[in-house]
Amino acid sequence: MKLGILADSHDNLPALVAAAARFKAAGVEHVLHAGDFVAPFSLPPLVEAGAPVTAVFGNNDGERLYLTTRFKEFGWTVQPKFAFLELAGRRIAMHHEPEPVEALAASGLYDLVVYGHTHTLEIRQVGDVVVVNPGECGGWLTGEQTVVIVDLPSMKTSVERLNG
Repeated sequence: MKLGILADSHDNLPALVAAAARFKAAGVEHVLHAGDFVAPFSLPPLVEAGAPVTAVFGNNDGERLYLTTRFKEFGWTVQPKFAFLELAGRRIAMHHEPEPVEALAASGLYDLVVYGHTHTLEIRQVGDVVVVNPGECGGWLTGEQTVVIVDLPSMKTSVERLNG
């Protein structure tokens, strides 16, 4: 099973369209968004990925009530702070901000820990745990638009650059 990971899309519709197309082409079966979609109008492009979406709110997600409504309309899940799920036998924790990442990784309870907020791409190992910050899908701060694809059985990751 392939997992698509993105964060910090910040209403960049062309970047979200590109991310969805990349996920679909790669055969992604589930998408994680680690927060900061920002507005409800930014969600529909992710439908084109053809996969369910699990997300957490970020610090810039202001209209949370309507965002939650839109997620429900698409049959997706959004959590206020943390998302914990199991896919393909892998235990996954996700939070927008970096503060709990080390504790989640050190706990040994998860195979994959995902976060966003920093707009900085990071993939690293903490013991047996893979920690992923997919960078920023929106590209507003760094000029780089990145997402990550994880093959859950092997835990191999690949960085997908959407703008170059």
